[in-house]
Amino acid sequence: MRKLSLFLLIPFLLLAADAHATIFGSVHGIVHDPQHRPIAGARLTLRAGHSALTFSVVSDREGAFEIPSVPLGDYIVTVTDAGFADLQQTITVNSDSTVMLHLQLTLATVKQSVTAQTTADSTNIDSVTPQTLIDRIDIAQTPGADRTNSLAMIIDYVPGAYMTHDMLHMRGGHELSWLIDGVSIPDTNIAANVGPAIDPKDIDTLEVDRGSYNASLGDRTYGVFNVVPRTGFERNRDAELVLTAGSFYQTNDQLSLGDHTEKFAWFASLNANRSNYGLQPAVSAPLHDAENGYGGFTSLVFNHDPANQLRLAAQARADYYQIPQDPDPNDWQSTVLGYATSQLYDGEHENDSYAALTWLHTFSPKTVSQLSPFFHFNQADYISKPNATTADETGFYTGLQSSISTTIANNSLSAGIYGYAQHESDYFAATFNDGSNPPVNTNPVITAGVEETFIEDKYKPLTWLTLTAGERQSHFSGAITEDALYPRIGIALQLPKLNWVFRAFYGHFYQPPPVTTLSGSLLNYANTNGLSYVPLHGERNEEHQFGVQIPYGGWLLDADTFTTRSRNFLDHQNIGESSVFIPVTVQGALIQAWELTLRSPRLWHFGQAHLSYSNQLAQQIGPVTGGAICDPATDPDACYVAPGYSALDHDQRDTLNVGFNGNLPYRIFGSFNVYYGSGFSNGYQDPPSPYSGPYLPSHATTDLALGKDFGERYTVSITASNVSNTRVLLDNSLTFGGFHYNDPRQLYAELRYRFKF
Repeated sequence: MRKLSLFLLIPFLLLAADAHATIFGSVHGIVHDPQHRPIAGARLTLRAGHSALTFSVVSDREGAFEIPSVPLGDYIVTVTDAGFADLQQTITVNSDSTVMLHLQLTLATVKQSVTAQTTADSTNIDSVTPQTLIDRIDIAQTPGADRTNSLAMIIDYVPGAYMTHDMLHMRGGHELSWLIDGVSIPDTNIAANVGPAIDPKDIDTLEVDRGSYNASLGDRTYGVFNVVPRTGFERNRDAELVLTAGSFYQTNDQLSLGDHTEKFAWFASLNANRSNYGLQPAVSAPLHDAENGYGGFTSLVFNHDPANQLRLAAQARADYYQIPQDPDPNDWQSTVLGYATSQLYDGEHENDSYAALTWLHTFSPKTVSQLSPFFHFNQADYISKPNATTADETGFYTGLQSSISTTIANNSLSAGIYGYAQHESDYFAATFNDGSNPPVNTNPVITAGVEETFIEDKYKPLTWLTLTAGERQSHFSGAITEDALYPRIGIALQLPKLNWVFRAFYGHFYQPPPVTTLSGSLLNYANTNGLSYVPLHGERNEEHQFGVQIPYGGWLLDADTFTTRSRNFLDHQNIGESSVFIPVTVQGALIQAWELTLRSPRLWHFGQAHLSYSNQLAQQIGPVTGGAICDPATDPDACYVAPGYSALDHDQRDTLNVGFNGNLPYRIFGSFNVYYGSGFSNGYQDPPSPYSGPYLPSHATTDLALGKDFGERYTVSITASNVSNTRVLLDNSLTFGGFHYNDPRQLYAELRYRFKF
């Protein structure tokens, strides 16, 4: 199957000899006069909404123009021509999509001095993937979103996204993918790390893709985060210093510098953070919960000539987290857990670095090429001093991403390859102070690899209809070998005049498994506790989704409903009574939901309003099928699993966020976000737990921020998260440090100082 897929791909590679870059879209259109006659020689300038990144073209004799390889984000189109009034229009460019513009210029009058301004319809007829776009202004103004460890930029804007046991969950699952500058950064160590993939302050635009992926985007079913990093196009030998101070002795600081010329742009930053509150605590009052971290990021863009561009994105950072304690060894939480976390002084050191180099070549406005080698290093070193427990997971990934796309008649054809080699070292050692078991010491070294190819066609027989069909082939080799060749089909239909876009999708995904294993004395210890080890198989998902986009006066309502059926659903399980995880797979899962987002016009004078809502039911069925499984599986006492479906860990039926980032007089800005959650699934319903129902209590929090610009150099703001200090139990399963309560109230002040260098 793998050889056949590669063979079918070769003719297409020879035909196009180009590639497809996943952070880019294109802008096409026609300029005409009031009588709909084409205007030749009109100059169009496409300028990024928040930077100096600019594209400029001249319309041809048919009035047509094309701008390929435009990074996703918000832009202002300006059209000028002698004898006509200037026209400005705001647009949003999505990845892998084309913005089609029909720009009508009006005749200029003697007294005319203003520029006509309009807002383009923000629906996307080219994609069946529901998407949420967040830019750096959203991140800077959303309460708490610009802190290094914060994921508020996702949680506040994306339906079905929430944090529990310090890990991001979305649409019912954990397996989420980060694309940095369009390059997918691999990481198979689920639940091993809690550190950030990128500091939010280093992000220019974030596109969140929520299922219904085209064949080029990958297989991480539950969410893909496509990051366009800062590039320096918003800087002209400018530097910015960010300093914060607040409750829990927290500080979150960054120094960034950037500059650009016509051909070259660069951005670099250094950051450091610390707080006495890091991870979600085991009780309402945080104890032994400090964290600190530091890192650096750089982005380089070099335009050698109009046809060739080189891009580099790289990061290195280190983080440390204390594992929270429960100070009372006699409370009900400790009784359920079976051990006193107040006696533990665990901590985790994390290191992460990556680099992705992209060569983008433009053969023509219809043909663009990309080649991206990448590297990723990831380490999570867990240490428990009193128990002398150490777990050190270290992974190295090296790989290549390349793809191809071209437009032939009404067909947008794309194809490509993605692959990496993985070297994993999983050291584990434990000393049993009570003498209940001999010391455990194991250090398996595992190698694995992933090879993937895809091919896809977007066919537009009519301007209001897009048909998508593609397939993605995957080959995984490690402790096991697996192959998958899965189809993906979709349709998007736009109603004339109303411009409503209806979309539908059906497809399959394959997610390669983690390579963590049990061996040696650790496996012997598992055997003595009624467990054995079975190599993990990849998760296989089937998804169908229906949605609609409704624009009105610059506002955009996006609603969808989806069903995901999973085999070998990937989850995690603890090693004994510890906070050390190993991945497992469950026989199956069924996730059903409907989602809603509402956004006001982007680049709106008054600010921007946002709403996201998810109604979700995530269920699992059957026993653990891979990883540390019950042994023997036929033991009715130790291995019994009730028939039928039950709530999946950390499922929440209703999740709502409502917020507004507003611009006030005198250069004052203010923002708020109100969050409501109906309560997560209850992992322990028996006494002494006070919660006997299937779900834990509902909860609501409010975050506020208020700031002011003083001239061009200074910005001062104050942020308050969880203003009412509402505390509620989110999770009563044994994960990092036991149980988890939501974050307490936090107050901090921030100073931004901009200067030349």
